[in-house]
Amino acid sequence: MIVKNKVIPNEEQINGFLENPEIGPISMVNLLKYKDKAIYEDGRDTNLTGEEAYKLYAIEVINFVEKYGGEFIFAGKVSRLMLGEVDDLWDAVAIAKYPNRKAMLDMTMDPGYQKIHVHRDAGLEGQLNIETID
Repeated sequence: MIVKNKVIPNEEQINGFLENPEIGPISMVNLLKYKDKAIYEDGRDTNLTGEEAYKLYAIEVINFVEKYGGEFIFAGKVSRLMLGEVDDLWDAVAIAKYPNRKAMLDMTMDPGYQKIHVHRDAGLEGQLNIETID
């Protein structure tokens, strides 16, 4: 099994997400891997770790998830691997639930969400984002 953490979905993943926008409710399982040091695309000087930058995003994203009818189900740090094998363990897990794909898409298009997204990009080395249908 090949596992590749990414920050942005590829074209096939985006197209699949755009199909059947009313499918839902959906829960998104996020397996997060942080950068050691946050790196902002605008080149700003910061002493933030990747985890600290991502937390700036996480604090605000809760409001956007709720604004679009969703809710946070769970968030926590990964402490160890109980079963299976991976080359590099993720740092954290978060699960958010949305009424449907359209709600999540609308959230990502919100100008306020796009403004906070800079912290996500600065903090994440990559992630797996797994959609589940309730």
